[in-house]
Amino acid sequence: MTYTYDHLHLRSRDVVAAARFYVEALGARETGRVGDAAAPSRIMIELGGVKVFIEQAPQDMPAGATPPHVGLEHLGLTVPDIKAAVTDLAARGYPLVSGITELRADLKIAFFDGPDGVRIELLQRS
Repeated sequence: MTYTYDHLHLRSRDVVAAARFYVEALGARETGRVGDAAAPSRIMIELGGVKVFIEQAPQDMPAGATPPHVGLEHLGLTVPDIKAAVTDLAARGYPLVSGITELRADLKIAFFDGPDGVRIELLQRS
């Protein structure tokens, strides 16, 4: 049996705002919408080669756990210049969870929170 990656599925309280965040802040590309044009039930994006489905969550759906936690915990994105990326995101008002941490001489990381409590890790590898 062979398994290949297909997509990541997120649920959001505001699917349009969440998709806009990934497009404007992280350079994702919107690839499609399902449902009403003004209030879609799902927006599909491509983020760094990864298909992401963002689906409108019912208002009574409970929020996810706050990282760190067991299970799918965060989305990791590599950047060529972590200082520039952190500075850019902070200037836009996105909540940084940590500053830049140098784990090894060839790896620096930083975390911030995206929409709906999605934790996003930035990595600079050299």
